[in-house]
Amino acid sequence: MSFKLSLADVDLLTNTIPIIAEILDEGVFKVNKDGLSLASPDRTMVSITDLRILPTAFEEFKVEGEDNLGLNLANLAAVLKRVKPSDKLVMERQGNENKLRITVKGNGIRTFEVPLLDITTEKPPIDQLNFSSRIEIDPSIVEEGISDAEVIGDSVVFEAGPEGFRMHAKGDMSSTHLEVVKKDKGLLKLEASSNIKAQYPLEYLKKMIKAGKLSKHLVLEFGNDYPARLSFKKVDKMSLSFILAPRVTEE
Repeated sequence: MSFKLSLADVDLLTNTIPIIAEILDEGVFKVNKDGLSLASPDRTMVSITDLRILPTAFEEFKVEGEDNLGLNLANLAAVLKRVKPSDKLVMERQGNENKLRITVKGNGIRTFEVPLLDITTEKPPIDQLNFSSRIEIDPSIVEEGISDAEVIGDSVVFEAGPEGFRMHAKGDMSSTHLEVVKKDKGLLKLEASSNIKAQYPLEYLKKMIKAGKLSKHLVLEFGNDYPARLSFKKVDKMSLSFILAPRVTEE
């Protein structure tokens, strides 16, 4: 089993792995003809991270068969922080080597070797989810709503209906409310045939929304007291999605 992946658009990794590392301790990356991917729940099973970098994103994409790479995400993020936007990055593994070799080509050539871990994971049931709403929105709007809600408490409520999308939080004495309607510039598309509502923990959302720097287009899907999915994409290059369990409260 061997592969060699050469990436000139290093932001696809340097801007994604540090975000993922705030949520996941470790994960198994899959390398095959479909690209480089990671699909893993966090230790608490509250969230799932789904990263896919397509073969078209790479300058050089040589893969023999399929390989699974168990990696410590903090270690990988630390290496990637040493990569400048103008650098070129090469990832490779030869045969059964128990390490991932990362070569950084810029002013000189630097090489890092990251140990592979023996991690056993099952594929999370991502494809089994059916969402009752789909909202395409500027992620900066959702980021503002998350920051506002954090002033009030530790969770935020998402609501959607045929006319618009709302975020609100309520504490013992304080509250905050954000609303965007169809005519607003930042709301790109809204699909919600009925009114739906669900509550989510801010601890995870404030980490996930950092991926807004990857794309000015966030697809948010959720349902009544149902998981939410936040998806960020770069066309023909990559997609990064997070699935977050709801916080169900008795009212």
